[in-house]
Amino acid sequence: MSRMRPRGTPGIALILSLLGLAHGQASPSQSALSAAAATASSSEIVSVPDASDKTLDPASLIPDLSPLPNAKASLIGGTIDKLDRVRDQITVRIFGGGKMTICFDPRTRIYDDGRPAAASDLRRGDRIYLDTILDGSTVFARNIRLRTAAAATGASDGIVLSYREDKRELTLRDVLSPQPLKIHLTSQTQVIHGEKSVSASSLEPGTLVAVSFSPQGSGRDVAQRVSILAVPGASFTFAGRVTGLDLSTGLLVLISDTDGKTYEIHMDSAAIAASGDLHPGANVTTEASFDGSRYVARALTINPR
Repeated sequence: MSRMRPRGTPGIALILSLLGLAHGQASPSQSALSAAAATASSSEIVSVPDASDKTLDPASLIPDLSPLPNAKASLIGGTIDKLDRVRDQITVRIFGGGKMTICFDPRTRIYDDGRPAAASDLRRGDRIYLDTILDGSTVFARNIRLRTAAAATGASDGIVLSYREDKRELTLRDVLSPQPLKIHLTSQTQVIHGEKSVSASSLEPGTLVAVSFSPQGSGRDVAQRVSILAVPGASFTFAGRVTGLDLSTGLLVLISDTDGKTYEIHMDSAAIAASGDLHPGANVTTEASFDGSRYVARALTINPR
């Protein structure tokens, strides 16, 4: 008698075959999805920039400075008493007395004997001229012109305050220093007026002199040569280029065409009235007298270019 399998019941081999077919059909689809995801992931990683390779310029964080106001500048001359490089402020001991605190920033132009310079070139004790304007309530330096103090190099220009024959001690009001300068003369010291040698007794108060000296081990400064440049009442002719001008105070600063030196000349009312279109950069000729403390211009002519 033969055995018969029940109808409607699939064989085990058939079931396994169907399962294998289903698995075989699903695998390619899943593999494709995995490959696509891997490709997308790889693509995203490559396209992300590396921020660590970028360098930020600190200057880009500083806002642009506004233009300076178009205001009339006033000329101030003096020596640097204090520098505040954090607040960008400079305290100036003004010629004639008093102090003034003035601000500066990258808009300020700085010159050293006409050559462009930087704020780092400024030192305490330096002699400077400043073109200043009022920026709101702040006094601001539009230009700073530097003259390096010469006293430290063994040379000085100044006005004789006194000369003591018994001590051979000459006291000057040095144009670069707010404090009087004491210099000692010896028997070897030359005193010159013009082309002639003269006695040290010619060093009267109010006389303008140029002194070359050297420091001694004792701490004293000893003069090798004293040149008398001007005595009270003497007249002079100056010709040169105007580098600074303040008509409100009558101060004119020029570089002489003759010796290349810088001179401060104070103009009286007649010279100011004749100034016309006088401006920095103009070439002028002026007749001035020395009054024992400064040059005073009586007449001024603007030379044609």
